[in-house]
Amino acid sequence: MNPLARIRLLLVDDHFLVRLGLTGSFSLEPDMIVVAECGNGQEAIDLYRAYRPDVVVMDARLPCLDGIQATAAICDEFSKARIVMLSVGVGEDEIYRAVQAGASAYVPKSIQREELLQAVRAVHAGQRYFTAVVAERLAARVQRSELSGREMDVLRLLVRGASNKEIGAELSISEVTVKQHVGNLLAKLQVNDRTQAVTTAIQRGLVHIES
Repeated sequence: MNPLARIRLLLVDDHFLVRLGLTGSFSLEPDMIVVAECGNGQEAIDLYRAYRPDVVVMDARLPCLDGIQATAAICDEFSKARIVMLSVGVGEDEIYRAVQAGASAYVPKSIQREELLQAVRAVHAGQRYFTAVVAERLAARVQRSELSGREMDVLRLLVRGASNKEIGAELSISEVTVKQHVGNLLAKLQVNDRTQAVTTAIQRGLVHIES
């Protein structure tokens, strides 16, 4: 095969061994070649500008800028950028934000090798690619009302275990207002109490537990 006809890939993952494994896997394919790799979102933007790859395989969770932020920056600057988002999670809000940022595919890291190759080829051909689980969760997220910025602030504090009084003090709002926001959160997340709200928010990828 003509080397110029191969799909030129940029790999972005903060774990060296993951990048090594992906590089080895893609290098086995006669129609693919890895032209660059890096470990954080800012480097991904810089390398995209330098190499203009055909497809970026991007980890969703990265240092400096996360994969979703890096995707948004690349797609804002290069309208024809094609990005496959990889993630350890399949939370519906993370999927939604990745697609909104410009990702053409979203696949879990547990995906089988052949399906990942299929995703890359589909995206290179100008198509979108989502596994059945991802497609189902994306559809559910699109149907659900979005949380406001203030509701997200309250939700992050709920995840940290803050009381209404503590949330009010942190955000400089009254406890009555906090209760209203919590009530709205429960309704939008379709849960019955604060504990369920926290669990659901983490599962859907709205927030992440800080390690």
